Amino acid sequence: MSSPFPYRTRRTIKPAQMDAGRDIPHDLLVEILEDAHWAPTHGLTQPWRLHVFTGEGRVRLADALQSLYAATTPAAEIQPEKMAKLREGPLQAPICIAVAGLTDSGGKISRLDELCATACAVQNLLLSAHQRGIGSFWSTPPVTCHEAFARWLGLDQRHTPMGLVYLGYAKAGVVPSSTRVPLDQRVTFCSA
Repeated sequence: MSSPFPYRTRRTIKPAQMDAGRDIPHDLLVEILEDAHWAPTHGLTQPWRLHVFTGEGRVRLADALQSLYAATTPAAEIQPEKMAKLREGPLQAPICIAVAGLTDSGGKISRLDELCATACAVQNLLLSAHQRGIGSFWSTPPVTCHEAFARWLGLDQRHTPMGLVYLGYAKAGVVPSSTRVPLDQRVTFCSA
């Protein structure tokens, strides 16, 4: 049985597989972000915070990622290939979105609820982009989930950074595939 919905055909398109020279129209990007904004949220807190980097903003992001990686990683553990990759991603994708969640608003909603709501917003974003023919990749290298990254974004300690989402049209010929284990390995029906 096949599904008419786009989530079964969505695949990860990494920045190196994206056409950096093909821009995503601003009005289309706004539609995708609006779809993300309609994610389920307990208490309607809408905890997601999305910082969208385009054009030269991607260079600023790439520079910051490298600086933050160097500042937050013990010198003996710094890997030049990771440092290079942190710069390449934002420059290969036309759009980079830093994701964070307001996970401590002082209210009755738990941190877990706010993290889950933010993840739902990202899933909406990924599906919306896919439905419009745009590739996506949610990446969570440690530096993009570090409190120093949240501070760089201008967020305070109540926020939890949750990585980057890259958006871009796939280069010609890029057709990733995927498989899943049988459903019964992940689902248990309990009827009594």
